[in-house]
Amino acid sequence: MSTPVDDDDRAQALKGVTDDRFAPVTDMLAANLDSGAERGASLVINIDGENVVDVWGGFADTECTRPWESDTIVNVWSTTKTVTYLSMLMLADRGELDVDAPVATYWPEFAQNGKDSITVAQVMAHTSGVSGWDRPVSVEDLFDVDTATARLAAQAPWWEPGTASGYHALNQGHLLGEVLRRITGITLRDFVAQEIAAPLGADFQIGAKESDWDRVSPLSNPPDLGVDLVAMLGPDHLAVKTFGGPAVAGIDANRPEWRNTIIGAANGHGNARSVARILSAITLGGTVDGVRLLSEKTIEQALAVRVDDVDQVLMVPVRRGLGFALAGAATAPGVPADGRIAFWGGWGGSLIFMDLDRRMTFSYVMNKMGSGILGNERSLAYLATLYSTVS
Repeated sequence: MSTPVDDDDRAQALKGVTDDRFAPVTDMLAANLDSGAERGASLVINIDGENVVDVWGGFADTECTRPWESDTIVNVWSTTKTVTYLSMLMLADRGELDVDAPVATYWPEFAQNGKDSITVAQVMAHTSGVSGWDRPVSVEDLFDVDTATARLAAQAPWWEPGTASGYHALNQGHLLGEVLRRITGITLRDFVAQEIAAPLGADFQIGAKESDWDRVSPLSNPPDLGVDLVAMLGPDHLAVKTFGGPAVAGIDANRPEWRNTIIGAANGHGNARSVARILSAITLGGTVDGVRLLSEKTIEQALAVRVDDVDQVLMVPVRRGLGFALAGAATAPGVPADGRIAFWGGWGGSLIFMDLDRRMTFSYVMNKMGSGILGNERSLAYLATLYSTVS
């Protein structure tokens, strides 16, 4: 049974509801808030559609004067991708999209420069060969979505499509969002708002409406690891080209232009509750509280292995289905290496983890970025601790 957590009046203290079974997880989060390892965060554990843990705490501002509240939202970086994947799967489920068809079927201009056979599934699985923009390109160039998308349509792939995987860090949302727009006539932002967030009552959006900025928690930059990728790998390495095309700072997410635009790979705003609410559709067979988003058949297709190799951008092994990472070589320490598990996370820490066999969804978001591209040392520790309690 979930019980309230609100008997501590300190500004940074944990609030919400929890379950004694998961005290090791919430105690760890509370300790990190007390020590300053976390500045502000929220965490949800959903089992069988119920939020048995829904907690938040710390501060929502960099000055540590404004408490993180129940409705605080934050830029979740690449956790956004999981909502974009869900959007594409919904179109496939409705028969409006064939993921194995060429992108150019829906977006003819994309066929330029040898990209005519690249499929939607290859874009989702990061094997399209188009993992970033040809340079020169700046963060500001991303804000003009139409122009940035047209540039992707015109350029050649960086490797032979389908032969290897390479993380589409910032451009995947532009690619998939344009396919969605050509099919539906609306933007990815509007699709998520109308077809996902509104029906589920989930406080999640692509970008952030100006009327919500007063409850958006700003991000801080992650620690500088002192690693010069160009010097270490060379200017033509796919990691350098991808993460340098364009190079983004953590605090770029605080810019008005970032919040106003549509970056389906990186500028979703929400909290642990809304992310878990949306992605529990995967965990629970496609239906959340009577709202059907997907069929079980489409979910099984999404979790079928599409790629299982060393990602040429991340330089680590990743097993992927239609976008989501799957249990296997890249699974975090302390969690099952097999079973029906789908997950991904965001730069600096945010994480969404869907365990279909346990009907369990874990979500965590924060404002103090760590050093990881996928999650951080704290989110992986919370996840490992969670699995130690349910094993």
